[in-house]
Amino acid sequence: MTKKKSHAPLRPRPADNAFKGGDLRGGVNEPTYGGALSFMRRRYAMDAKGADLAIWGVPFDAATSNRPGARFGPRAIRAASAILEGDPQYPFGFDLFEKLNAVDLGDCSLDYGNHDEAPKQIELQAKEILDTGATLLTLGGDHFATYPLLKAHVAEHGPLALVQFDAHQDTWHPEAGRIDHGSFVARAAIEGLIDPKTSIQIGIRTHAPAAHGIEIIHGNAVETLGIAGVAKKVLKRVGKKKAYLTFDIDALDPAFAPGTGTPVAGGLTSREALMILRLLAPINFVGFDVMEVSPPYDQSEITAIAAAHVAMHCVGLVALRRGTK
Repeated sequence: MTKKKSHAPLRPRPADNAFKGGDLRGGVNEPTYGGALSFMRRRYAMDAKGADLAIWGVPFDAATSNRPGARFGPRAIRAASAILEGDPQYPFGFDLFEKLNAVDLGDCSLDYGNHDEAPKQIELQAKEILDTGATLLTLGGDHFATYPLLKAHVAEHGPLALVQFDAHQDTWHPEAGRIDHGSFVARAAIEGLIDPKTSIQIGIRTHAPAAHGIEIIHGNAVETLGIAGVAKKVLKRVGKKKAYLTFDIDALDPAFAPGTGTPVAGGLTSREALMILRLLAPINFVGFDVMEVSPPYDQSEITAIAAAHVAMHCVGLVALRRGTK
């Protein structure tokens, strides 16, 4: 009788890298459907010391003018991002975290009953992150949050070029102290946070009272210019200026992003937006955000998945600039 050979037990796949991961670098091979959810399985950290990139959520939607729910955006984007880990990320073709120390810092701490304090808290907490030297990628939240984020970044880098993907210009008349996601760009221009001469908006499909000198690529122009043409315009406009990239998910057509507060038909496809983003690698981006994901109006996580891919492309831009290819 032949004795059967014993086999060593199969090693289980790692789980909960968000808490148990030992190294800030490198991808993981965690099941997409299980484990603690952080952005792309990055390790949760108390602060950004030693990190090249910090991912952070701002669950705030008190400035929304139409449909609420963007306070749940950071949670939804993190959950959707689980499908992006474990393989070289497309179209970059390499592990974005191979040489990039990246952490998830959780969410901004806000008092839901004291909205007047929210702008100050977002700015102060963002500044604490930036003071460590890390690049900040913020998951929103409604688009008003970009205003205090810009203030924190400008304190670190000086006035910035704004590259804004959006259906709306967000340049309605600002009123002192008003918390409104439709006027934050006007306020940023008036206060000198952004340099209008090097700023540009992509995908605009509505009219506002003023442009404040910011160049506009309207939604209909994207088809005429083509992806390469849009990217060329953005690169020429920004030049060598330090820049901040803000992506309102309603830049996408509602077919690709139904879960948002103010959807406008005729927008970018997911593919167009991601291809344009990839071509913006030469720009010196010092900060990023992805805003206005409203899960209550989403279908089958379409919007959250699109937002997670946009955020992953932002990570890719940081990785390319740090020479990880």
